[in-house]
Order: sequence, then structure tokens, then C-alpha cells
Amino acid sequence: MGRSRTVSQRKFDHLSICLRRNVENKGTGTWFDEVQFVHYAVPNFDLNDVDITVNFLGRDFKAPIIIAGMTGGHETAARINAELARVAEELGIGMGVGSQRAAIENPRLAYTYAIVRETAPNAFIIANIGAAQIARGYSIDEVKRIINMVKANALAVHFNPAHECLQLEGEPSFKGSLDKLREITSTLEVPVIAKEVGFGISKEAAEALAKVGVRAIDVGGSGGTNWALVEYYRAKKSRSKIHERLCKLLIDWGIPTAVSICEVRSVLPKIPLIATGGIRTGLDIAKAIALGADVVGIGLPLLRLAYKGGSNAVISELRAIIHELKVVMFLVGAQTLYELREVPLILGPRLSRWLKLRGIDPEEFSRSRA
Repeated sequence: MGRSRTVSQRKFDHLSICLRRNVENKGTGTWFDEVQFVHYAVPNFDLNDVDITVNFLGRDFKAPIIIAGMTGGHETAARINAELARVAEELGIGMGVGSQRAAIENPRLAYTYAIVRETAPNAFIIANIGAAQIARGYSIDEVKRIINMVKANALAVHFNPAHECLQLEGEPSFKGSLDKLREITSTLEVPVIAKEVGFGISKEAAEALAKVGVRAIDVGGSGGTNWALVEYYRAKKSRSKIHERLCKLLIDWGIPTAVSICEVRSVLPKIPLIATGGIRTGLDIAKAIALGADVVGIGLPLLRLAYKGGSNAVISELRAIIHELKVVMFLVGAQTLYELREVPLILGPRLSRWLKLRGIDPEEFSRSRA
């Protein structure tokens, strides 16, 4: 029970810091500023004709948005999860929950996650567990408990080696995680999504994940919530000079979200792809999809809005973001998300240079693919 209390307290620490501190990555950024659209002055359709529906893992979404999994395992988290679930249900979008480890180690915390499905009976819900936990021996039955807890449509397995190193209580033990993931993907009936949590996925990592049978990837790139900053505040409070120093050292670590999309798409052109990490506007969404993402994940700003203003505040924000996306699509002559993936892009020098140095042709992403 002691360890379960520690996990629950850590969940509360993370939530509290994310709600009250500036934890967004202002160093490396997302690199979406390195992606520019070409204005198209003669669209042959009306703004009202823009269609942003998408099919993701067999489910139709009304917009290409997933409320990213960030919290659970504490009473405050339960309230926030319920508010976010109302949003997912009303807007016809997806939602993930935070790591469910706390509820496996203390079943009394399961309600902080289960409330999501109770509130959103029809939404696409993504369960969540860490690769470090499955590597350390979580059984298939425990993984199924995680899925059943929220009656999930998919399972996210998060790979967070950097975050595990940064945490005071971190467990950077991933030996055997890919073998265990292969067992999980071959056993479960729901699709498995492999995700990062803010440090990005390279093309090599993407290929390794695809080989063990994951059905989708969430790039979880840098530029959004910076877990090095979150853990820096925790280390400072705990007076752990070693962790404080490490967090400061790695504060700009990671692959920017725009880069990670390109990395994954360069080797896996067909795999369903979620772009999470610093998505804040409809323009960000449009750029992510034009680079190759199928849907995006939005976390921190919605978490804060749900805490302060409930579901209505989140719905208002997302409707504004959705309108922005539609306007951008209208201005580039893309009536559908499929057409958005075909529009010409201009890539900036940093992004172009990164891709060239990584053996990826920038023209694959910058020219019109019509």
C-alpha cells in the first residue's frame, strides 16, 4: 500500500504543477513555425463545405482531435476526467486517460479513470499503461483489467525513458519491453498505440514499434508539456540537487513534434499517426495533418480549462480551434483532411536540414503530392 500511496501522490504532484506552473517547452518548441502553407486564392467551395471528419482505428471522429491522456489516480483528477469526458462525448472526438498504474496498485483509485466511460458512453476512449510497468512484469490479465476499467477502444503503452530518468521515484527499466509489447499486441482484441510523452519518436524507434505489432503511434513530441520542467519543480521542492541538475540539463531534450511526424512518416507511410506535443491552435492541427498525422492530441490547455471552467470552457475552446482549422483548410483549398495532406508546404531551413541529415528527403513533405 505504501508504494500505491507514493504513486497517487506523484500523480497529484504532476497535476498540481501542470495546473499552476509554467511547464510548456519554450526552448526547442514544436517546430511548426518551420512549416508554411501556400495561400490558395481561388477555392472552389464554401467555408461551410469544409469536412473535418476522420476515421481513426475504425471509429469515425467528428474532428481530428483526441483529448490527450494526462491524469488519473487522485480525487481531483477524477473530477477533471469527468469534465473532459463530457467534452469528448458532446463533440464526437477521442479521449485518453493518464497512466492507470495507480489503480492497479490501489484498486480504490479505479473510479478516477472509470468515470470517463461512465460519463462518455459513446466516445473513443484510450486506456494507458507504461512500458516500464509491462517490462517489470505486469501480466496480460492486469493489462486487460486496465482496458476493462474504462471499457477502452484502444490501449496506449507509453514509452517514457527520459521521464523515468528525471523522476525522483523513476524506474528506467525497459529491458524486455518490446518483447512484452509483442505479446500484448498479439493477445489483445483492442488495438495498441505506442506513445511518447513529450520527447518524440524517431524513425528508428517507430520501426522497432511497428515490428512488434503496434497498430498506431503517438509521436508525443517536444514543444508542449515539458516533463523536465515538471520534475525540476518536484526536485527543487524535495531538495534533490542531483535530480534538479539533471532536469536543468535535459530541459531542451527531445524531438520537436513537427520533426517527429516527418521521422515516423518517412519509414511508416501508412500507420495511423497521432501528433501530440504543443498543439494549441487550428493552424497547428492543419500543419500536423499536412505533414502526415491522422489526428492530433491536445493535453495541457484542456486540462487547465477543465479544472478552472469545467466542460463548457473546454467545449468553447475546442470549437474555436475547430473553426480555425476549417478556415486554414479553406485558405489552402482543402475541402477534406485527405486534400489537406496533398497541399504544397514550404519547410524552413532548420527542419529541412534536420531531415537531410537524417537521410529523409524534404521534398517528400514540401512539394504538392497531388
